[in-house]
Amino acid sequence: MAVKGLDIFKLTPKSNCKECGFPTCMAFSMKAATGAVPIEKCPHISDESKELLSEATAPPMKTIKVGSGDAERVLGGETVLFRHEKTLVSKNLFAIELSDAMSDAEVAAACDKLKKVNYDRIGEMMFVEIVGVRFAADQAKFVALVKKVTECGKIPMIITTDAEAAKAAVAVAGAGAIIMGATKDNAAAMVEVAKAADAVLGVSADSIDALHDLVESIEKLGYKKLVLNVGETSIKEAYANAVDIRTAAIKGSDRTFGYPSVVFTNKLAPGDINMQIALASAFVLRYGSIIVMEEMDFNAALPLFGLRQNIFTDPQKPMRVEPKIYEFNKPTGKDPVLVTVDFALTYFVVAGEIERSKVPAYLAIPDAGGYSVLTSWAAGKFGSTVIANFVKENNIADLTTSRKLILPGKVAVLQGDLAELLPEWEIVVGPTEAMQIPKFLRDLQA
Repeated sequence: MAVKGLDIFKLTPKSNCKECGFPTCMAFSMKAATGAVPIEKCPHISDESKELLSEATAPPMKTIKVGSGDAERVLGGETVLFRHEKTLVSKNLFAIELSDAMSDAEVAAACDKLKKVNYDRIGEMMFVEIVGVRFAADQAKFVALVKKVTECGKIPMIITTDAEAAKAAVAVAGAGAIIMGATKDNAAAMVEVAKAADAVLGVSADSIDALHDLVESIEKLGYKKLVLNVGETSIKEAYANAVDIRTAAIKGSDRTFGYPSVVFTNKLAPGDINMQIALASAFVLRYGSIIVMEEMDFNAALPLFGLRQNIFTDPQKPMRVEPKIYEFNKPTGKDPVLVTVDFALTYFVVAGEIERSKVPAYLAIPDAGGYSVLTSWAAGKFGSTVIANFVKENNIADLTTSRKLILPGKVAVLQGDLAELLPEWEIVVGPTEAMQIPKFLRDLQA
């Protein structure tokens, strides 16, 4: 294998060399060519070869790390445009923006909202990862605000085109900070600041062509830890730029555009939080790596974070909830038990309808492989034995004095077998559709 005329080994393959774990050099070369193993695993490749081959076998979109410690996140590394083609690698991150022009009360209010956006959904913690701080006029307040963001465990995004202000702010921000401020007028100075701090440098330009030229010039200065601003003046232009940048990198093999992107929805729709939420949802799909909003409360976070989780989950691995007993509407220990599968979508639909009924109840979720009711039943993962064993192993009979066990209507065929396996329980066939659950439970209670 060769890259620009360079042989992968630049040496005669060694006989019986198995230091890389492969039987032959050819076997290793084939795997390395597909990116399945790192080039560095072969101790005989020259440094020059390693550098060129690592670049050639890397994903078309560079992997960029932001933040540090527990706050560290990864952007980029994508190899496909669409989730169904293979899978998307690095989920986008959400950000809000503060400024030194804001009053202490305004900053405090924004931070209070931010603290409330912190919840668990299907085993994943949902919260805003990045806080941008825009430099307006007061450098001392600006730096103090950046420091506060860092101390709160958020990834700081330093938004300024002033190299001196950026230098002062990044000094308190720590490794992995983002400096959003490189333009055609200050690129060299900003590169020096970013290099010294090992920070990620955000690049902005007036047009997509100018952005391409600016990225090329920054790469010539020896810096490639970049994120690209898709534009702030027009929704149409920003959306088109985001798509063009990602397409050029992945389909056009243009590595100049092979960097994660930043979308300032707060600049595209200033003062209109509903429009910002709509834009954020669009850019989760196409292709905002960092999405900046004016503020983020729970009402905005719930749909956006749910969408992000759906898009950035491996389509070959269904989302599942934890198999266990869930309680709804403050059960008293004498309430019925419903049963369904651990497929996340099914759980959320059923749980929502139980809550809507206002009837106290328990929901038993056995391990059904993460499939829907009929699919898991057909696969033998949601049969009478599975349900009966779950009821016995979790001592559900000790949890409630009620002996009503409610099956999903679509697997009514299990009623007879379950009645034999659980003779002390009354096996009730529930509705076939989740929307019928509230009336069913109210009638059952009556």
